[in-house]
Amino acid sequence: MYEAFYGLQERPFSLTPNPRYVFYSDRYRKALDEVTYGIDRKEGFMLLSGLPGTGKTTLSRDLLEKLDPDRHCSALIFNPFLNGSEMLQSLLTEFGIEYPRHAPKNELLKRLNSYILDQLNLGKTCVAIFDEAQHLSSEFLEQIRVLSNLETADEKLIQIVLVGQPELLQRLKMPGMAQLSQRVSVRSALTHMDSEETRRYIYHRLNVAGAKGSLEFTKPAIELIYKASQGIPRRINAICDQSLLAGFVAQTQKIGVPEVKQAVASLRGDESDPTPQRRQRRMRIAMTIGVVLILVTLVLASLVALHAAGMIVVPGLPPA
Repeated sequence: MYEAFYGLQERPFSLTPNPRYVFYSDRYRKALDEVTYGIDRKEGFMLLSGLPGTGKTTLSRDLLEKLDPDRHCSALIFNPFLNGSEMLQSLLTEFGIEYPRHAPKNELLKRLNSYILDQLNLGKTCVAIFDEAQHLSSEFLEQIRVLSNLETADEKLIQIVLVGQPELLQRLKMPGMAQLSQRVSVRSALTHMDSEETRRYIYHRLNVAGAKGSLEFTKPAIELIYKASQGIPRRINAICDQSLLAGFVAQTQKIGVPEVKQAVASLRGDESDPTPQRRQRRMRIAMTIGVVLILVTLVLASLVALHAAGMIVVPGLPPA
């Protein structure tokens, strides 16, 4: 809607993960290096955690693009709600391996193992990334543990990367998960960005989208975006996207505090759909006002009745 007004080729703050827009913050670069190191060293089992919106899925896609296809075969599994057999089927499909429709689990595992050995003989390493891993069932995780046992005398045959929210770390501490947790050799985490990184992140995405310097976010506006987003990329994207829309409506090339405040209010639903807490507070206030009005009406009615009976005199009313 606003792209033409700002001279942009596309929306710079889309919530869809896009490797072209990757911003290499210090923490992002370190996490990517740690996971890449683990794969290159054939550590076997790696874990990447982070709060929602910190860039885990973006990093996963970025990692896959950076893997040399002449040296790696990769699979990315997005659906965490699979059982053990379905997970093996998904892996085989991702690697391009055919299998009988109703093949039992041991047959699926045999075909996967055979493929991995064939790739090893070709000098290739197989990498499997499991996103949203905090939702994985115990059966799924147990199947991953079995996969991690595939090895030669010298190295692990498949490199497994579990990507998930911090709850995943807690799951691996639960009884019965000790064998799986002990196999994790690389643990990395994505965190929020600081204020300066937030500023560079915003202008990086604007430049990738084709901004030519005419579009500006004021310093106070960026500070407000940082505070409202807590430095989490997905939140920054949502606020900036709505801020640009507000700027378009106001026909301004400079995004300031008013546009950001409007964006934050819109995303929180303050303008049209208040939060449950805000609705409850408004309802309590309305009920209190209603009770007060009823009491005032009753008191006035009682005074008028007493005045009419001659029991009291109310100034301003004619004598009874």
